[in-house]
Amino acid sequence: MEKLFLTLVIVGALNWLLVGLFEWDLVSAILGGDAHRESSGIARIVYSLVGLAGLYCTKLLFREDSRAR
Repeated sequence: MEKLFLTLVIVGALNWLLVGLFEWDLVSAILGGDAHRESSGIARIVYSLVGLAGLYCTKLLFREDSRAR
């Protein structure tokens, strides 16, 4: 269950990275909404930081679980 939730968090963070860098919403594009949105510069920086944090968390998805030992 944790890997599913972590995967959803990573997908969400990647979506915010795309919004922050390119003002393009992947989730809306996939689900049939308006994929372009206007954002302030500071909001785009925050979105990008959240996205980069999500990229960093991808390593957590593939690490060995220490509790399994």
